[in-house]
Amino acid sequence: MNPVFLVLYWVLQVYQLVLLARVLMSWIPNLDPNNPIARVLYQATEPVLAPIRSALPPLGGIDLSPLIVFLGISLLMQLM
Repeated sequence: MNPVFLVLYWVLQVYQLVLLARVLMSWIPNLDPNNPIARVLYQATEPVLAPIRSALPPLGGIDLSPLIVFLGISLLMQLM
């Protein structure tokens, strides 16, 4: 595998873990949004999630944008 693709593959893999941490963090009630870890996860994922969230129709409080991003990343990783 080309070294550039290998690096990109690992970056995508790490980003999936960051996104998973953000999703799991959203399930924790009463989590302080000023927590440094929460802020880092939010800042790392919101630029990707916000455009997808705005393009999706409202689904009664269910946010499917992380699922769309997971699917997109998985597709990119398989194409490499």
